[in-house]
Amino acid sequence: MSTLPRNNARAAAALALLLGGCAVGPDFAVPDSPRPDRYSPPGDPAATVTAGDVRQSFGRGGRLEAQWWRRFRSPDLDALMAEALAGNPGIEAARANLEQARHSLQAGYGVFYPSLEADAGATRQQSSPARLGLEGAPGVFNLFALSGTVTYALDPWGGNRRLVEELGAERDLAEAEEEAAFLTLESNLVETVIARAAYRAEIEATQALVEEERDQVRLTEVQAGAGTAGYAAVLALKSQLAATEATLPVLAQKAAQADDLLATLAGRAPGDWQAPQIDLAALTLPADLPVSLPSDLVRQRPDIKVAEAAAHAASANIGVATAAMLPNITLSASYGSTANRGGSLFTGASNVWSFGGDVAAPLFEGGALWYRRKAAIDAYQQAGALYRQTVLGAFAQVADSLQALDHDADALRAEEAALDSAQQQDRLVQANYAAGLSGYLSVLVSDGQVHQARIGVVQATALRYQDTVSLFAALGGGWQAAKAEAVAARREP
Repeated sequence: MSTLPRNNARAAAALALLLGGCAVGPDFAVPDSPRPDRYSPPGDPAATVTAGDVRQSFGRGGRLEAQWWRRFRSPDLDALMAEALAGNPGIEAARANLEQARHSLQAGYGVFYPSLEADAGATRQQSSPARLGLEGAPGVFNLFALSGTVTYALDPWGGNRRLVEELGAERDLAEAEEEAAFLTLESNLVETVIARAAYRAEIEATQALVEEERDQVRLTEVQAGAGTAGYAAVLALKSQLAATEATLPVLAQKAAQADDLLATLAGRAPGDWQAPQIDLAALTLPADLPVSLPSDLVRQRPDIKVAEAAAHAASANIGVATAAMLPNITLSASYGSTANRGGSLFTGASNVWSFGGDVAAPLFEGGALWYRRKAAIDAYQQAGALYRQTVLGAFAQVADSLQALDHDADALRAEEAALDSAQQQDRLVQANYAAGLSGYLSVLVSDGQVHQARIGVVQATALRYQDTVSLFAALGGGWQAAKAEAVAARREP
């Protein structure tokens, strides 16, 4: 029986193995990391106490919507966010980086296809027979050449596939970095709007307090002149007034810096643009806060996705470095024609062709290839450790935000109680003054205590708003929802 069919089958199997063999290097798996069932011991808070007429509840397993800032119910904030998302240079840079990564990946796919080149040339030459050891006069002739070459690099070890895998991971990394840029812009803008509103509210309350203290100074000076009060009391009140007045420039500077930051976030020059005035009273504190499960958090936080993509790229690079140590096989074929006249191309003896293969194997590189692979393994181990560190940091940030909101409600309730006590005392002092049972100085002191308590309420309220934003940012924003909405929009007819 003939062995030709069996030999052909073996050759075909060998060729298939050569063309589609397993890729060297590890197949990527997401690095192991903790997956707790809660963020805080002994358990995550279910809700805060009621403060500012709002009781915030934490919906375990909830999902945050894409435009989470709309929960604050401020049309001015929504308009400002739209302007910032459209004009921020950082967003533009992140988008360009993502497009670059996508195009690099598309370029990388080219390694899977043969390369085709065409070459055409025309020369006029003078040749001397003496070069061949012959006698005779030199001759002048024309030479026309036209050829095409096909080259294909086999990928028996999967090095090219690992290279494209690495480019795909870098595309994923750029996509996650774009998400991170959006989330950073969104959270920074909302926090700055809140801080700016709080500074202006503090300025108004402090200015009212300054007027009260100035009245105290004037009244005490009169009493000191009449001999009913010591001058030391005047000096003490002036010192207190100066300390209170000194806080106004600091607050004004912080408010101005917030204005400048908002302009920068919106992609505008501070001197050419002014953000809309948004007061704390114009914002609504979100009451129902969706809190993702820890198992979901690792799939939606942009920084975790960045760390995962970096680990994936490092894993693929091990395969690239390993394949570089193995033989490289290239097939090539060319066909063309060379003639003394253009009309004689591709006729008879003018045709030329070639077909062949090339195997190149590194024999000695001074250990460079070996240690390059070792370095790639080290980089992968580092990326895995950084991934775990990022995951742990994400869990800690969510835990911090949940605990902060819980404590913020307690602090605001205490500040509100202090304000209520100060107001009750002020009403009592006012009644005593109207009845002639206390002096006007007592009224001024009581009013000052009320204004100071109002400042405490403003600060506690602003901190509660900002920590709410911090929780939304710690949960990764609503990017998973945004992607789902984008996919659904593309599917609509």
